[in-house]
Amino acid sequence: MSSLPSQLAARIESVTGVDPELRPATKPQFGHFQSNVALRLAKSQGRPPREIASDIVAKLEADDLVETPDIAGPGFINFRLRSDVLAGVASALISDPHAGIVQAEAPQRVVIDYSAPNVAKQMHVGHLRSTIIGDCFNRVLTAQGHTVIPQNHIGDWGTQFGMLVQYIVEHHVDVSVLDLPAAEQLYKDSKKEFDADEDFADRARRRVVALQSGDEETLATWRSLIAVSLAGFNATYARLGIKLTDEDLAGESTYNDDLPKVVAELKADGLAVEDAGALCVFVEGEDAPMIVQKKDGGFGYDATDLAAIRRRVGALDADRIIYVTDVRQHHHFDMVFKVARLAGFLPEDVTAEHVGYGMVLGPDGHPFKTREGGTVSLNSLLDEAEEHAAPNIALAAIKYADLSNGLQKDYVFDAERMVQTTGDTGPYLQYAHARVSQILRKAAAQIDPGVDPQADLSAMDWGAVTVIEEPAEQQLALLLSRFGEVVEVVAADLTPHKLCTYLYDLAGAYSSFYEKCPVLKSEGEVRASRLALCAATRRVIGTGLELLGIDAPDRM
Repeated sequence: MSSLPSQLAARIESVTGVDPELRPATKPQFGHFQSNVALRLAKSQGRPPREIASDIVAKLEADDLVETPDIAGPGFINFRLRSDVLAGVASALISDPHAGIVQAEAPQRVVIDYSAPNVAKQMHVGHLRSTIIGDCFNRVLTAQGHTVIPQNHIGDWGTQFGMLVQYIVEHHVDVSVLDLPAAEQLYKDSKKEFDADEDFADRARRRVVALQSGDEETLATWRSLIAVSLAGFNATYARLGIKLTDEDLAGESTYNDDLPKVVAELKADGLAVEDAGALCVFVEGEDAPMIVQKKDGGFGYDATDLAAIRRRVGALDADRIIYVTDVRQHHHFDMVFKVARLAGFLPEDVTAEHVGYGMVLGPDGHPFKTREGGTVSLNSLLDEAEEHAAPNIALAAIKYADLSNGLQKDYVFDAERMVQTTGDTGPYLQYAHARVSQILRKAAAQIDPGVDPQADLSAMDWGAVTVIEEPAEQQLALLLSRFGEVVEVVAADLTPHKLCTYLYDLAGAYSSFYEKCPVLKSEGEVRASRLALCAATRRVIGTGLELLGIDAPDRM
């Protein structure tokens, strides 16, 4: 169900033929919303605005939503939502198994490509955003009833593995005893030798051929490197609270057998043509072609990404494909989507979207680097945040900072500021959830002194919202009614910052309600109703935080 403001706007538009552009009323005595639609129609209709406003009010069929509208000033129309309607919406949130999240009428199969670390390298600051953003999309779309298929396109193939395996063989390294940081040091050492010793570089290139040819000794070492890497990745995912498992892996190597087929199909369709020894696809409007097979016979990222789309549509039955990578890769994916459409790998009824994200900057406003100028590991960022707060608070701070601005924007990683429980931060929202939980816990103890202090508050019967006369109560209920609609927008437009803004506004409305409308000190039906309103607020804040991948603590 759409929010109350949207329902009201639709009713008014059915009378006027134009968007009423509802705005919040400036003062409680004017109701909840105001529209200047009559003034905007006056010129085209050649009538006084107040006359038009009177006609709109007379024709409007919204008695089930609002009290009789008032006409003010030169022709503004003021609308006041019915208190019983506000109460009913808030009450429904307590028991609704979906907490107000509208379930998709036509659930889709959605493939989300995110995280994608490289084997034998620690996850770094660049993987932070892809992983957190992709996980949020996973949670939001799953909550709507879609089938989400995560794809972790890890970098597990290429010439660097010939170099690594050759180094391991020649230096008799026991890969099984390594952890991921040690494997990354191994990569650095092998790269150093590769650059300094041409004979070693030649042997490493021959090792690449052995790997691609299926040499069992080479494959065994390669698999060991992957096992070490996955252990490190999974430990980081667990620390981040990310919903990725080994079942979601779809590394570059898994597409190897498909690459010749992709090129063969492109050639058969007349799309791939030879140019300077390479096979290329020329796309109208593009300055340069896509190279699907290099002149030495090798395949690059373009061919792999085409193979991935081909499989995701053909084998995974995707209706929607979402890629979460650095914003600088936008042109690459735009080109891949165009070629995939031309080739028939990506039918018109399947949507493909690239969600680009900006950089993580240090407190100095420059790209985050180590003191030596190297790449900052993701775990070191988590360590830094945990120097200022408990792990769940630190993680909330990081995720909220990542998701609360437009994704394409860069943001500054300032751990000390991000963990604050005041202002627009993740910990502030956690504190709001803990605050409302504390009130409900105290109320439960007053009702039944023997109640377990650790009892699940969401499992208790908080009754219904029945009395909702104070402006602060009504504003809180009104915001609660918007939750499902906000989630719909986030799912459609892939804009998690809108959910962050909504939750921040909701926490502020709850704070105002708490200050102006005593809960535990009120009595009778008013007290019971306000407790139910608290329970509805707790439900929505907790569900919203879960969609962001943030813990919702009952105590802080």
